[in-house]
Amino acid sequence: MFVDKWSKSPVHPALLLATWFYSGFAAKAPGTMGSLAALPFAWLLIERFGPIGLSIAIVIIFVAGLWASDVYMKETGKTDPGEIVIDEVVGQWISCLPIAAMMTITPLSPGPFVLAFVAFRVFDIYKPWPIKIFDQRHDAYGVMMDDVIAGFFAALTVIGFYLYVLT
Repeated sequence: MFVDKWSKSPVHPALLLATWFYSGFAAKAPGTMGSLAALPFAWLLIERFGPIGLSIAIVIIFVAGLWASDVYMKETGKTDPGEIVIDEVVGQWISCLPIAAMMTITPLSPGPFVLAFVAFRVFDIYKPWPIKIFDQRHDAYGVMMDDVIAGFFAALTVIGFYLYVLT
């Protein structure tokens, strides 16, 4: 099987969610692939349900991510493995919240999503303080929270871009 030490079904919900439908098994840059895989969902959620819908989805996936990450790490014996990318999904969606908030005055377009993607990846990869604090926890909460904070930093970057570059 493609997961070492995974004794559960290959379609177990924890595996599907933790790896965001297997995007975390990308051979190179699984976090980047997980972030990319999150973007179409973000666009759809924003388009259909607006900022409130995206916010609700973030909370739901965060809670599901805590569970799925915990199950995956216990089952495989790994701590914060790269194939867990549900944390990237949550962080990427948080970085898209300003896009959702601005959609009433600015139509959805790829540009802001590219900015949110790049900003999130920069913060997620370099992990400045306080992101690094959560990254060092090596438990499900740490797995999820470092990307939540990276997502908020990226969202602030998107807001700054809207306020100071586009105006």
